[in-house]
Amino acid sequence: MDQLFPAKESGNTKRRILEAAIDLFSLNGYSAVSVREITKQVGIKESAMYNHFKTKDDILDSIYRLFTSMSEGNGLPDEAQLKAILEHTDLETFLKQGFEIYKRTIENPLLVKIWRILNIEQYRDPRARDIILTYIYKGTIDFLEAAFALLQEQRKMNDEYSPKVLAIEYQYPIFSMMTEYLLLTFDGKETDELEDRVRSHIQYFTKYVKN
Repeated sequence: MDQLFPAKESGNTKRRILEAAIDLFSLNGYSAVSVREITKQVGIKESAMYNHFKTKDDILDSIYRLFTSMSEGNGLPDEAQLKAILEHTDLETFLKQGFEIYKRTIENPLLVKIWRILNIEQYRDPRARDIILTYIYKGTIDFLEAAFALLQEQRKMNDEYSPKVLAIEYQYPIFSMMTEYLLLTFDGKETDELEDRVRSHIQYFTKYVKN
């Protein structure tokens, strides 16, 4: 959990306020949570919160910035690194590894809560929409487009279709299944059947596009 916060915030009151807000916002949504509820969960007076955050919205903005800094700090490999990776990896293995990385990412309960906040707030708050559209949708598609272009150069993929079309065709079903994965894990339900579907999708896509 510590890696989700800047070192200067680790273990102090500001961090505890953020953790409490993430917990409450992820369960009830931003609009349904009061400052009093946040400070009560932290065990401080309301006036003490304003030593760290100007408003409740300032807390939400900090949560958004925390998510984007994590995304930038755990950036995808650059083109040279990606090319080196793909030289020693076939398409199916590359896609399977991507899903395993996603599963490991959401094993962090705090990160899963931030994901839920983004999903709850996306229709109310343009900042949440921008994060989802920029970091999740566009960022993933752009990365896969670059990867598929390199795999085509390495003659590991059919070059009949553009890399962007292939990225969209592959990833949009995955986006849907990842959302379902989050919902199942939120309710503590089994994900084995869904994971089998992801693997089947990867196998089908690989068979369809490989040279």
